[in-house]
Amino acid sequence: MAQNQGGFFSSIASSFSSFKNQVNGLLGYEGLEVINPEGGTEDAEVEAQRGRWKQEERDSYWRSMQKYVGADITSMVTLPVLIFEPMTMLQKMAELMEYSHLLELADECEDPYMRLVYTASWFISVYYALQRTWKPFNPILGETYEMVNHCGITFIAEQVSHHPPISAAHAENEHFVYDITSKVKTKFLGNSLDVYPLGRTRLKLKKSGVILDLVPPPTKVNNLIFGRTWIDSPGEMILTNLTTGDKVVLYFQPCGWFGAGRYEVDGYVYNSEEEPKILMTGKWNESMSYQPCDLEGEPLPNTELKEVWRVAESPADDKFQYTHFAHKVNSFTTAPKKLLPSDSRLRTDRYALEMGDLSKAGSEKSVLEEKQRAEKRIRESKGQEFVPKWFDQTDQITSTPWGELEIYEYNGKYAEHRAAADRSASVEEVNVSTTEFNPWQFGNVAETS
Repeated sequence: MAQNQGGFFSSIASSFSSFKNQVNGLLGYEGLEVINPEGGTEDAEVEAQRGRWKQEERDSYWRSMQKYVGADITSMVTLPVLIFEPMTMLQKMAELMEYSHLLELADECEDPYMRLVYTASWFISVYYALQRTWKPFNPILGETYEMVNHCGITFIAEQVSHHPPISAAHAENEHFVYDITSKVKTKFLGNSLDVYPLGRTRLKLKKSGVILDLVPPPTKVNNLIFGRTWIDSPGEMILTNLTTGDKVVLYFQPCGWFGAGRYEVDGYVYNSEEEPKILMTGKWNESMSYQPCDLEGEPLPNTELKEVWRVAESPADDKFQYTHFAHKVNSFTTAPKKLLPSDSRLRTDRYALEMGDLSKAGSEKSVLEEKQRAEKRIRESKGQEFVPKWFDQTDQITSTPWGELEIYEYNGKYAEHRAAADRSASVEEVNVSTTEFNPWQFGNVAETS
């Protein structure tokens, strides 16, 4: 029966441990888990010598990180820019917008189950970008990211809390409204990191008025220090139509021996009675397809598997494994008129890393972090609390599978700001050279304040 597929898929997860190897031959690292991303039988000590770290850097970092094993390190550890990409988490949130033509198809579709096929495929599409093993910069409190010039979308994201780190985003065009409050919880396991998405996602399709809710699977970052870093997201993704009760349940297969099952996604679109209507299958790094099915989850006669989404071609040999769209997200071609000075593109550490200057990126990152601490001291001395500009904190607390989340809602003020800016006759050139990054509540505070 289709309803039992989740249990079948879940049972496969137990095989995930079958190819885990522990480092036992390297003095000081006995028992450290190293996983070959190809899932073969290669000796763990050999794999442990691979990856982007030089041996002296790897050893030094491991010594400093040992004390955090078992802890949530979301905001408690200062990381070297060696492992960063020239993008912030706010920008990475915008990468979901790449295949938003799927939402146009969903909005225009009259079939409620095909709407879920399109929207589920849209949510899956971002996993190709999420597999990059470079870490984005943590946003500074009050930092923003704006994006226009893509499918008629206006996108705004803001870092609304520093402890705990919470980001909020809103995107809209003529077909949909997208809102998210995003917080993550982590567990450091020595050479891997479990990442739990404590977020709330709402997607509204304008024509039908249906509202969808997403619960994504957790993510595991393998071989953080020893071996080649790689990412997997084994578990269930559940997309629920809050208006009708229909839903999609998709299982992200864990990587097994010799990479078996890696990237694979399988599941069904169910009606409100939990009867399967459409099966979905594919790979989150390649494509997704669908086919109508019977109540047993078997394909209907005289139907065929049809592709609904395929990943776009990416630049060859890109240093950070960026897609063409990721480069657009980082560029000023997607920036609106009168870009906010708090925009991620203007960060000096991000720009230095983009230019290949790791030393300057590291020093500029330290400067920004100290300015953030200095502003916090000023704010506390004045007895004030940080208040976001574009999102309001609500009294609403929502439960997720991994903990509770404070909800921030878009307050509509950005639309007013953007309309006024677009009406303006002035055309100011905004770039890193001419505009200083300024997310500060009390002006551009000095690091020594």
